[in-house]
Amino acid sequence: MSFKTILVHVDESKHAAECIRIASEIAVAENAHLIGAAMTGVSRYLYRDQTFIDNDPGLVSHMTFLRDRASRALQQFEPLAQKIGVTSFEQRVIDDEAAGGICLQARYSDLVVVGQINPEELSPIVLSDFPEYVLLNCGRPVLVIPYAGHFENIGKRILVAWDGSKEATRAVTNAIPLLKRAEIVHVVIFNNDPKTDIHGDQPGADIALYLARHGVKVEISLQASGSHSHKQKINNKTGEAQQSSLMDIGNSLLSLASDMNVDLIVMGGYGHSRFRETMLGGATRTIMQSMTVPVLMSH
Repeated sequence: MSFKTILVHVDESKHAAECIRIASEIAVAENAHLIGAAMTGVSRYLYRDQTFIDNDPGLVSHMTFLRDRASRALQQFEPLAQKIGVTSFEQRVIDDEAAGGICLQARYSDLVVVGQINPEELSPIVLSDFPEYVLLNCGRPVLVIPYAGHFENIGKRILVAWDGSKEATRAVTNAIPLLKRAEIVHVVIFNNDPKTDIHGDQPGADIALYLARHGVKVEISLQASGSHSHKQKINNKTGEAQQSSLMDIGNSLLSLASDMNVDLIVMGGYGHSRFRETMLGGATRTIMQSMTVPVLMSH
């Protein structure tokens, strides 16, 4: 189980170089082929009628401009990949809009690396829901890199948010190559409910054994989110056993990541996409908007 093809989205944003660097370092560690892909920003469906394009000189000129801009974004890709030591790589200018193009290219990759959207650096090519759309539609694990900060040697200390769901299962399984190289992996279970059979009699024991068989060094941590702890106090005073269904897992996860000094979060990505409208679960939305370390998600 390893990453053999890694795809990184490249654009003209300030943190594109950080995405390339991190993707390159993973490619070197995995002896993987690295693909840097830049999009022109126009849907591939427009290109199906080449006659329509050829008959409009203004459109031809605009297409040339968009391709040149994508090519300029890729100018930093090869030098950075070579500097880090990637031996197998290629760069592609894709005639497509960003999210759709990356999702299509991702079908033939093991890992997709994209950047978090910086609200102060909006792009006419990359829409504001780009990472979310890619997560929910590409069918591959997505490593999202925060737009702020420099992240050296990610994956030494990893936090896994485990809730027993199929999304979390996919995320953990997809992250095995990174988890095996980590110095320590903290598997965190939030707000365990003993009434359910999701985690068994010993919460975390099964996932710990699963990872240990892959050679992963695991520690289990049972945690309560902030709102859950507050609700519990209220319930204890009133004698009620009811638990809150609204838990801010996202903020609790980010706080715990800081306390544990981790450099990577692995978690399931929840939600669904309706055409261009992306709808995420609360924890996923919080992490996407406020991430402080790289996050690997699978849907």
